[in-house]
Amino acid sequence: MKELLQEISRCTVCSEHLELGPRPIVSGTIESKVVIIGQAPGTVVHRTGIPWDDKSGDNLRSWMGVDNDTFHNATKVGLVPMGFCYPGKGKSGDLPPRKECAPLWHNQLLKQMKNVELTILVGKYAQDYYLKEKSKRTLTETVHSFESYLPKYFVLPHPSPRNNIWQAKNEWFGKEVLPRLKEEINRLGLTS
Repeated sequence: MKELLQEISRCTVCSEHLELGPRPIVSGTIESKVVIIGQAPGTVVHRTGIPWDDKSGDNLRSWMGVDNDTFHNATKVGLVPMGFCYPGKGKSGDLPPRKECAPLWHNQLLKQMKNVELTILVGKYAQDYYLKEKSKRTLTETVHSFESYLPKYFVLPHPSPRNNIWQAKNEWFGKEVLPRLKEEINRLGLTS
């Protein structure tokens, strides 16, 4: 696993498309119990090199009911984005994750993470990639059907503060989905 992570850290496959250059950010060990598959690092994470080291990460940790130390303990939580590097700025936020990372690296990583009991798919890119035809027409429909993907996958919207409006429109998310997520995390012994 260490060799694979070192190989990924040297990856430059899509460097010509990255406005800030390559800086692959991923973590995990063969002991990881939970894997979080998100979108791609933002500018803050690109700068610090720490996965989910931003407001979105604060929200995700709160949703899960875990502290920073638990979240960043790779023997407990693996952090594997769809795109390992900051993809650049688009018209209405960051660009989509680069398409090269997941087919190139995910299978190799997940094969070595033999103790994973739950994979959390954060956002539409991860959900479409892993759920394929089982993904619903919209992210809202997919998240609303979260129980149908258990016990293997737990589906979530992106925890960006930009999604506060979505949460306000979909009160069921806070009432039904988040308590169940915390139950699953507690069941795995990761609760802070």
